[in-house]
Amino acid sequence: MARRRMPRSASQDCIETTPGAQEGKKQYKMICHVFESEDAQLIAQSIGQAFSVAYQEFLRANGINPEDLSQKEYSDIINTQEMYNDDLIHFSNSENCKELQVEKLKGEILGVVVVESGWGSILPTVILANMMNGGPAARSGKLSIGDQIMSINGTSLVGLPLATCQGIIKGLKNQTQLKLNIVSCPPVTTVLIKRPDLKYQLGFSVQNGIICSLMRGGIAERGGVRVGHRIIEINGQSVVATAHEKIVQALSNSVGEIHMKTMPAAMFRLLTGQETPLYI
Repeated sequence: MARRRMPRSASQDCIETTPGAQEGKKQYKMICHVFESEDAQLIAQSIGQAFSVAYQEFLRANGINPEDLSQKEYSDIINTQEMYNDDLIHFSNSENCKELQVEKLKGEILGVVVVESGWGSILPTVILANMMNGGPAARSGKLSIGDQIMSINGTSLVGLPLATCQGIIKGLKNQTQLKLNIVSCPPVTTVLIKRPDLKYQLGFSVQNGIICSLMRGGIAERGGVRVGHRIIEINGQSVVATAHEKIVQALSNSVGEIHMKTMPAAMFRLLTGQETPLYI
């Protein structure tokens, strides 16, 4: 999926706006390319089955008979919940979208570290996780940690693997001007999961504080959970130094509104000095 600016007709002196919108606001349209694969369907089915088995064992361990909970009842709960922290709303807000230029010397690297936004993001692309002191990105004063890079010098990065995005950025080393389309985002993602009862599964799994799997269509996905993110806070309490078992226990026993704060695990390791940044 990619964001494209609406073309301007020759007779237009300014970009058209929708009723009630401010004059001069840029309009964008979303282009979505969908690829269907039998292998992908098989993988999705396998993940779904694994979640189902694990969830049934969780229910039994808590004294609940899985047969007492119908799929329709769970679907009814899902249908009453709105998407929280919806990427499309945030990304379509023109105030969050920026086009900027970064000047640098020929042969000089941009001086950034980028990481994946995390599976579960509606518009997956790379996130700016670190900037080299004195590097072109930092010198520009136009970029911030957490910014998502949509395109660079006209090449879209949306939906591309991390290694591909890194290669594209490295390939611009001899350019003296870089044009970036970014979406300003905070480095920390806010998550809100609404769970009316313990019998409803959260729909994601955690290993050592990192979200490692997510069930499509579940209450966790609707709440903004993303695979590859590190949980740093649950219901106002920091879990940065909390043991895995206690994190699982806290999530398993939580009912009602579950508030979490997360960030990409790779970004967390960089910001806490667990990894040395490799700038590109």
